[in-house]
Amino acid sequence: MSEISIRPALITRVLPDSIAAEIGFEVGDRLVSINGTKPRDLIDYKFLCADELLELEVLDAKGKTHQLEIEKDYDEDLGLEFETALFDGLIQCNNRCPFCFIDQQPPGKRESLYLKDDDYRLSFLYGSYLTLTNLTQKEWNRIEQMRLSPLYVSVHATEPEIRIRLLKNQRAGQILEQLKWFQKRRLQIHAQVVVCPGINDGIHLETTLRDLTKLHKGEVPAVASIAVVPVGLTRFRPQEDELIPVTPEKAKEVISQVQKLQAELGKKKGRNCVWLADEWFLIAGEELPPESHYEDYPQIDNGVGSIRLFLRKFEEAAQSLPAKVSPERKFTWVVGNAVEKAFQPILERLNKVEGLSVKMAAFPSQYWGQKITVTGLLTGEDLLLNLQGKDLGDGILLPSLMLKHGDTRFLDDRTVDEVADKLGVKIFPVNGIEGLIESCLRYGAGRMPTPQEYKK
Repeated sequence: MSEISIRPALITRVLPDSIAAEIGFEVGDRLVSINGTKPRDLIDYKFLCADELLELEVLDAKGKTHQLEIEKDYDEDLGLEFETALFDGLIQCNNRCPFCFIDQQPPGKRESLYLKDDDYRLSFLYGSYLTLTNLTQKEWNRIEQMRLSPLYVSVHATEPEIRIRLLKNQRAGQILEQLKWFQKRRLQIHAQVVVCPGINDGIHLETTLRDLTKLHKGEVPAVASIAVVPVGLTRFRPQEDELIPVTPEKAKEVISQVQKLQAELGKKKGRNCVWLADEWFLIAGEELPPESHYEDYPQIDNGVGSIRLFLRKFEEAAQSLPAKVSPERKFTWVVGNAVEKAFQPILERLNKVEGLSVKMAAFPSQYWGQKITVTGLLTGEDLLLNLQGKDLGDGILLPSLMLKHGDTRFLDDRTVDEVADKLGVKIFPVNGIEGLIESCLRYGAGRMPTPQEYKK
């Protein structure tokens, strides 16, 4: 990628008491170059800033260029945050996967919902999944030279013809050679396999998992972990996409198949590397594995063990719950119906606090047309359809994972304020366990959270 396409990085925050604050950096300034090199992204920025002597070219908000020299400790951070991690633009996906969630959305929503990320840099920085189908040799070289590991790879199938069928891309058939490239260089990936019934399940799933587990060996296994995830389908998906939803029967079949392989690996290697997403057990109506099963939660962001971890963190945080709160307060806690049964212990414990009453409102997403829905997919429209006209108490406890990061918009572009106004009740976005408990104890029938608290 040419330097012409690299935009000066827009600074959106200067950390207090940092080097940047001391020098006088301001929000709205743009970083042009470090020691004569224009950083392409946050990876370059961090690498270039590791030096003790820095020469920076900076463009201020008025368009004036400044040359700055900084002497600091090696690896000491400057204290700058940027508008985006990618200064030269997003590397977008060149596949046409029928199960892609972006293609299963209605048109006309905010532009960011339709960006197809397939960027290895976001994979390295934030754990987003990529397919490896769009990398140039220059980018493969950069991964090797900068040791960008681990990356997170959507494998789906190791048989070339099956993966090509799933990704609708001839380059998709190179996946095993690409994974061996990582192995040869002692670099790692975390893999995910989205199971589409009738396409990459059954014997094909068996082949994929066995191919991947062969690369889980040595001190630095090329495949560090594998998450098996059920395909998620919405009512907006393209017609004749050859996909069928995961039924409870199919979920039980996959659970049995993967658990047999897990047992086999346990005997051979003494450790597991294949994990089932929690959704399989929720769809099947089966009990989740015990917390000890998940070891160090290598695939937590893929929903592997997230419910068990959430329950454990609640148990720990609940130690500080008071016996009584005053004034009395009543809340409605909104969750996807997938976790209704699993979260009953949390509900029961909260309601043991005298003066606190929490009702759970668990429902699927009619907006997406799903029978079983994880909490993060509920939309503003779903809340209106399910809660209008009901006694919601002093407010709604709303998991913030339903909202755009750092914003108050749902996936359907409705805002928290809009939904709260139509329901005639306060809505308290809560971030994780701490946010849930804090909202119950702190807000009560009192004030709404500030915009800063929304963005936590």
